[in-house]
Amino acid sequence: MIRLCAKIVADTDLYETDREVQNLIDWVCLSEQIKENNNTIRNLTGEYKKIEPDCHEGVRAQLERMKELCKERNNLYEKQNDLKGQKWKIEKSLER
Repeated sequence: MIRLCAKIVADTDLYETDREVQNLIDWVCLSEQIKENNNTIRNLTGEYKKIEPDCHEGVRAQLERMKELCKERNNLYEKQNDLKGQKWKIEKSLER
């Protein structure tokens, strides 16, 4: 789907001239970004769960990595909310 959107943008002027096409392409791109972020969040959470048991043994480096993972995950959650807000606005404009 992303390849089709890229082809439309590269080979036509529809993205600049047709607001609905622009909204649809933006929606597809945002949806893909959300999927990628969700996959990253799942991977970070999985890594966190693997490290967590060792932290109880007092391994300082792993505890620091867990803090980094939490911070990165939280940043991604915030980004997800922003992306979902943008996607919602696009969806609302497509309904009109």
